[in-house]
Amino acid sequence: MRTTSRTGPAAAGERTPLALPGGSQYVSGSPLRTVVMGAVGSLMLLAGSLGVGWLASVSPLRQEPLIIAMRYTTTGVIASILLVAVGGMLLVREWLRLGQKLNRWGPGSGRWVLAAIAAWTAPMLVAVPLFSRDVYSYIGQGRVMESGLNPYEHGVSTIDNFFQLGADQMWSESPPPYGPLFLWIEQFVVAVTGADPDAAVLLFRALCVLAVLACMWLIPRLARLHGINPARALWLSVANPLFLTNFVVAVHNDAIMIALALAGTYVAAAHRTWKGGVAGTVLVTLSVAIKPITLVLLPFIGLLWAGRGASWPRRFVIWALTLALSVALLGLMGLVNGFGFGWVAAMSTPGSVWIWYAPVGFLGSLAASFAATIGADSGQWRDTVHTFFQALAVPVILWLMFRGRDEKLVRRLAWAFATIVLLSPMIQAWYVVWLIPLFAVTGIRSDWQVDILFFLTAFFMVYAVSDQIDVFPYLDLDLSSGRLIASVVALSYGVYLWFIDPATRRLFRGRYSPPPAQAVI
Repeated sequence: MRTTSRTGPAAAGERTPLALPGGSQYVSGSPLRTVVMGAVGSLMLLAGSLGVGWLASVSPLRQEPLIIAMRYTTTGVIASILLVAVGGMLLVREWLRLGQKLNRWGPGSGRWVLAAIAAWTAPMLVAVPLFSRDVYSYIGQGRVMESGLNPYEHGVSTIDNFFQLGADQMWSESPPPYGPLFLWIEQFVVAVTGADPDAAVLLFRALCVLAVLACMWLIPRLARLHGINPARALWLSVANPLFLTNFVVAVHNDAIMIALALAGTYVAAAHRTWKGGVAGTVLVTLSVAIKPITLVLLPFIGLLWAGRGASWPRRFVIWALTLALSVALLGLMGLVNGFGFGWVAAMSTPGSVWIWYAPVGFLGSLAASFAATIGADSGQWRDTVHTFFQALAVPVILWLMFRGRDEKLVRRLAWAFATIVLLSPMIQAWYVVWLIPLFAVTGIRSDWQVDILFFLTAFFMVYAVSDQIDVFPYLDLDLSSGRLIASVVALSYGVYLWFIDPATRRLFRGRYSPPPAQAVI
């Protein structure tokens, strides 16, 4: 984090660093207030979720007096929108302040990061899903599995009452872009809960929380392998509001995907032997069986398996073994469930859309606008731009596979993953969360690099609180007005953090001081 180096006594009015056991002074003021205020932000998200979170139509919670007051009155909905907007941005502020107060990252800083994660996560455990309703599509796909149908061929609309259980209509006929392992998880949750939407959401959330705990164990260890301060890496990643809101509040299955991917990467990097290579390949393949996007990690797992200074013939042999092992495991799953490799065609489902803030999506829209002015097919021009940049990812990833130092392998893996995201016409907030742990454990410098992470965290929080809210349609306030209120409040808070707040605006000015290489978790 940014800090001005001082060698003399504390200036007048400056807080004295908090003394830790052993006489060390690594914390500039107690982070207790920051942890508590972050928890307040999380509680605000919980309260706001009652009014504008995603709740299934058949949920009995809709009959609760508090839910009725928050959800079906104009005053309650406006209050809920304000709670979500301010609560989300307050979490961003306290996350920034936590890093600011733990600026030297010495012994004891890891305990504060863990305390913050626990305090900020606790209210999220029982919140109505916010920022995404994908968890309800998981329930629908689990019902398709329970009915003995192939979800890659039969949409959730095949099953009666699918819309009442909360699934977005876009999934009515769309195949799930998930692998066989997650289909089994969906089926398991539906079987255990009887497809009760509230119970299913809580069980899916419990699985995501287990994945978050796994990330909390893996990230410090991966950081130590790379000589990176583990407490700071944990703060940048798991304590990040984007991480917690997307993986806990929104209940995204990406939490499970990333936990398995990090586990495979850690095992392969820590044990660069045949045993470590096989175990790493299996774990990453299980991640692929959640969401196939992590296929891009496998060539780098193969390089870790091949060992330091491996010859090119050995690397090609290990790559072949990595591919064979992964395909065999995925083929076995497809054989057991009877769906084969149906997920391959389904991978195109999320890629068929675009969004304005994604660089490739923006360029595609410019191409479509230009095509319209000359009377050409705007859709074809847009698709051509999208296809070109997505294809461009292939040579970039190949270059990262074949060029670069061995000690930078995990960093190269992170850039390969980032290439897939950056060259996609659709970038969701959780796509960014995929990347944060991998860059955090290999080093995010306290300069423009951390500034980019700060900006992305604030931007996607502003976008999430204004885009993904559920407003009851029969009120004086419509959805567009609700989104406008949320966006104005959240954006104003973001501007305040960046330019006005006496504490956080200092993060973007002044000199930098690199943190120590090690800290005790």
